[in-house]
Amino acid sequence: MRRPTIALAMMDGLLSSAFTDAHLARLEEVGTLLNPVPLSNFHDERAAAVLATTEVLVGHWGCPTLTEEVLELAPTLELFAYAAGTVKWQITEAADRRGLLVTSGAAANARPVAEWTLAMVLLANKSAFSYAARERDPSSGVKIDPTSVSNLGKRVGLVGASFVGRLVIELLRPFDLEVAVADPYLDETEALRLGVAKLELDELCCWCDVLSLHAPDMASTKHMIGAAQLGALHDGATVINSARGALIDPVALEHELVSGRLSAILDVTEPEPLPADSVLRRLDNCVLTPHIAGSMGTELYRMADLAVEEVERFARGEAPRYPVRFADFDRIA
Repeated sequence: MRRPTIALAMMDGLLSSAFTDAHLARLEEVGTLLNPVPLSNFHDERAAAVLATTEVLVGHWGCPTLTEEVLELAPTLELFAYAAGTVKWQITEAADRRGLLVTSGAAANARPVAEWTLAMVLLANKSAFSYAARERDPSSGVKIDPTSVSNLGKRVGLVGASFVGRLVIELLRPFDLEVAVADPYLDETEALRLGVAKLELDELCCWCDVLSLHAPDMASTKHMIGAAQLGALHDGATVINSARGALIDPVALEHELVSGRLSAILDVTEPEPLPADSVLRRLDNCVLTPHIAGSMGTELYRMADLAVEEVERFARGEAPRYPVRFADFDRIA
């Protein structure tokens, strides 16, 4: 078992809330921790001295991008273990050319997003937010169809069989709901194993009572939920977005919400945050949360656990649990 040199890189002040003393002790047990005070930039003398002998870099939010210039300062770097979700803003093609091993905490971050989604699905089917709006202002005119207030037999459509999408499937399993998924990378065999129906996106929109988005933000998915898809949803359906705001055409969404035909629960928006005068902030059929579905508070420790485990596996010469492959960049979040 080797003892690699380990450096930390993240925004100032994050270490104490993202890692416990036990996490740091585990790192020191398998390697040599070079900088108990994390690097928040790679362009000063301290950073150059640390990077010169770093073999493992443990990053988190605020970790500077691993450009070609930075990698030249880190000739011995072999593993970048990211203790958060997407690494798309942290690594570049230069890392691929180097053959750098990259891991991500996206699988751990998926848990709270899936839990948030589960809660929103169940509350949406019970018209909980509409009832809350009417209780807050009995004269608001919020209309509720009591015959549709139920989780029994409701249809939940998931866009994306991602880490989050698969966890949502798992969490929904105990409930008497029908679940279907639209994902071009999901085949019929895997859908059968997951216990869901596989539908095309437009077919899914026609079918579901709740449409929940779990796809990555890419050129091919920008505004994938547009006027046609929103128009295919039946009256009273709910759109839930905990993925990225750019997946939904904001003009088409605003049109449907202002009309009152659909409802939405949005943890992410385009733009983000919404302007203070956005009409969505004033609609009873639109619930907004400020990008809180992902890891917060003690949930950050799950991602730290995963990053530290990846370092431990590296030290033992074992393959990583969650490697990030550059060839998959066009399909991952």
